[in-house]
Amino acid sequence: MNLFARGLGIPQRLEDALAAFAAGEIKAVDLASADGKPFVHQFSIGLHAKMVVLREKMEFASRLGKIGASVRAAYRTVMKPPSMRVQLTIGGAEIVTRISGIGISNNLFGEGHLPYADRPDGGVLGIYVTVAKERGELLRLAANLARGRWKDNDQVEIHEAEEAELKLLSGSRKFRCVIDGELHPLKEITRIRIHKKALKVLVPSAEKKAAAAGDFAGG
Repeated sequence: MNLFARGLGIPQRLEDALAAFAAGEIKAVDLASADGKPFVHQFSIGLHAKMVVLREKMEFASRLGKIGASVRAAYRTVMKPPSMRVQLTIGGAEIVTRISGIGISNNLFGEGHLPYADRPDGGVLGIYVTVAKERGELLRLAANLARGRWKDNDQVEIHEAEEAELKLLSGSRKFRCVIDGELHPLKEITRIRIHKKALKVLVPSAEKKAAAAGDFAGG
């Protein structure tokens, strides 16, 4: 499930993607970075990172096995969610709070579908701060996110900015971060930036994108 590819309108079936590329075009889209490390989709800490840490400790040998491990890891994360005290600086605003998770995306996620950006050249970071702590809150959060209903979550604050600074006040030694699905060490201070139209990609033509959007809507 390549969420960045979905945001670019690339069909998920290989044969359809190849056909779309044959009549494709070059487009400049945004790239984000965390302390200089580039990412195309998302940087996250807290809930997502703990889930990935737990999943990596499980054994699986297939795609279905990975899905099962992800479900078990998500359940264990909800049963015992992380709690982190952070200082988040967005522009001139400084937020000090205790969170269970933060996701910072390369452009804002669209509504009504899986978490990917409708505009890969929107020029802003999407900053999602989750303060949910109780199991019921986390289950409602998971249900809304599965439906792509980001704005239906009272426990999620959504911000947008061209750059942000994240400082851990809880200490960083026991925490990790996830960058485009991969675990990385988490520094005490992380600076995230958007780089407008810094990445050139081959995308389907407008007609092919419309057809791909229909495929996504149908699952």
